[in-house]
Amino acid sequence: MEFRTLGRSGLYISEIAYGNWITHGSQVEQDAAIACVHTALDLGITTFDTADVYAGTRAETVLAKALEGVRRADYELFTKVYFPVGSGRNARGLSRKHIMEGINGSLRRLGTDYVDLYQAHRYDYETPLEETMLAFADVVRAGKALYIGVSEWRAEEIARAAELARELHVPLISNQPEYNMLWRVIEAEVVPASVEAGLSQICFSPIAQGVLTGKYKPGEPVPSGSRATDEKGGANFVKRWMAEDVLTRVQQLQPLADQAGLTLAQLAVAWVLQNPNVAAAIIGASRPEQVTENVAASGVRLDADLLTAIDDVLEPVVERDAGLTRSPRTRP
Repeated sequence: MEFRTLGRSGLYISEIAYGNWITHGSQVEQDAAIACVHTALDLGITTFDTADVYAGTRAETVLAKALEGVRRADYELFTKVYFPVGSGRNARGLSRKHIMEGINGSLRRLGTDYVDLYQAHRYDYETPLEETMLAFADVVRAGKALYIGVSEWRAEEIARAAELARELHVPLISNQPEYNMLWRVIEAEVVPASVEAGLSQICFSPIAQGVLTGKYKPGEPVPSGSRATDEKGGANFVKRWMAEDVLTRVQQLQPLADQAGLTLAQLAVAWVLQNPNVAAAIIGASRPEQVTENVAASGVRLDADLLTAIDDVLEPVVERDAGLTRSPRTRP
């Protein structure tokens, strides 16, 4: 496992992180989830990402169970706040009230005194950014989080938050966007703004919800038990990639993966890590062998000719519209 610093900070994280979105507490039974986390630890992953909203707060609890007995200083723990965790009007968003209640709830479920990174899961247009950033600064000063990050924020939002962070002396060091071979909407605006502000990307969905593994074949039924059949939520996230032209072009990547001595999943994860502004690619898993496969992408260097060949195959189906990075105009 190789490690990279996160943003303009001294914090090192594993370049492959383990995340439990739509798996722990939901799609994957607890024993399987714990087995996946233990495999991740055995293979050198030290960075674990979750959120209060995942599986209705159950994902944080399962992750805490999986990390029991591991020395706290030996791993980096990330969580997030913004989406609803209750029915009340203030049980969501980035108000001072919700951030303070959110961090306390997450720490309780995670069984820890602090998280290494506390992230704004989306931008809150109903709360002044000054209020949000001051609350985050106070969370850091209280020792409940060491660093602050954001997720799926637009370039101008990142720039303004970074300006306030400097004034408040709070370490804002990361953005967590969706990023993969098919979804490149951060490249034109978010990445340059992040470089300027001193933030790194921690990227989720590097294999496009499983589509970039090649397991979904054009003209064929989806495999039984796959995410595309998961009515708890997985199917909704993967359906955007299930078009015939996308699946056909993904199959055309197989010879390129073979040439590189990689599986399609490893090629996809390695591709994300070629971007110098990326600190980590977040993988998820329902089985330990998936963790083992994806971790093999750490340290892989793809040459320029291979990257060009990938672009030549996928370009007609790549999404690059920067406007697709957005948060809800009102709190969910």
